Amino acid sequence: MSTENNLQNLYENSIKILTDLIAFKTISGENNSPLIDYCENILKSLGAESFRTYDDEKKRVNLFSTLKAKKTNGKTPIILSGHTDVVPVSKGWSTDPFAATIKEDKLYGRGSCDMKGFIACVLAYAPILSNSNLDRDIHFSFTFDEETACIGAPILIKELKKRGIVNGICIVGEPTNMKIIDSHKGCYEYTTYFEGLAGHSSEPNKGVSAVEYAARYTNKLVELREKLKEREPKDSIFNPPYSTLQVGGIFGGIAHNVIADKCHVNWETRPVVKEDGIFLNKEIDKYANEVLLPEMKKVYPNSSIKKHIIGEIIAFDRIKNSEACEFVSSITGDNSREVVSFGTEAGLFQEIGISTVVCGPGSIQQAHKIDEFIKLDELKKCLIFLEGVKNKSIN
Repeated sequence: MSTENNLQNLYENSIKILTDLIAFKTISGENNSPLIDYCENILKSLGAESFRTYDDEKKRVNLFSTLKAKKTNGKTPIILSGHTDVVPVSKGWSTDPFAATIKEDKLYGRGSCDMKGFIACVLAYAPILSNSNLDRDIHFSFTFDEETACIGAPILIKELKKRGIVNGICIVGEPTNMKIIDSHKGCYEYTTYFEGLAGHSSEPNKGVSAVEYAARYTNKLVELREKLKEREPKDSIFNPPYSTLQVGGIFGGIAHNVIADKCHVNWETRPVVKEDGIFLNKEIDKYANEVLLPEMKKVYPNSSIKKHIIGEIIAFDRIKNSEACEFVSSITGDNSREVVSFGTEAGLFQEIGISTVVCGPGSIQQAHKIDEFIKLDELKKCLIFLEGVKNKSIN
């Protein structure tokens, strides 16, 4: 069979698999085990060895599968990594978001771009890898709930460390138009809960307004945001070049004439360096515990302020002479390096010593949007790239 015909068959299979993957409604926070079963069945039929890790309820699953090398010669193992969850769907789609639809040169569907397109290509190409004379292990890493502050990946990473799987080249297939991404900021998400004492608005001195204290807390966050700008690293490669902070919402109160006893604030920060995250949390916790809470407790001793960590995605740092970046460059011929504003699981793999790069099909400009799509040519580019991975992984 000619190379052109082989690529066409792989391409058609990737579309079939992507169609199947989109049909699984794996919205963040919901059960993704049927999709994981689907992926594992494909890989198991090819002789891959797998293990799973779970959330506390065992409804959301990470899968880690391995095609073992037939003969090793010291080459670094490859990890092909993707998340299985997608963001929720809003009204306004012109097609069924969970039924893949091809129009001209695009395939529409929730997760088509972010990032089931990459997973589909990997699964379509897996039979080629399994039939090759591999001289390095090829791992497949599929995680849950990346879209909600990377909740699933840390559970997998913990198991990888336990099993001693801390050496490798990890390719995180987020949509980059197959460009090499070697750095992004961290992303820390929090919800801070305030509980005071309800009462009649005519006697504010007898109540503790959770809304008012939440507002003061928010004002302090805005003040600290300016401090983060002052901490801008001289050699920052990001735009904006400093750590950012954003308040996503303040929620509390039931009526004009009732002192609100409950309120919460959703907020996030994207630190350029880990030290900025430490600084910010130290300062806001100090303000909450040493200024606000004592005032609240004077009126109502059971008042409370509790900060809940939704997730802390560590930054993905630029590494000089990165093995992962150089590996991808050797296949694509592209020696450029770019940074992105969105977060990924890359920093988690990097943290345990695995050389990591972000590179995958599709454009982030289409992610999370109504009528999300991936250009069909991007699937072909990814399959050609995986051919390069194979060629560098055989005797």
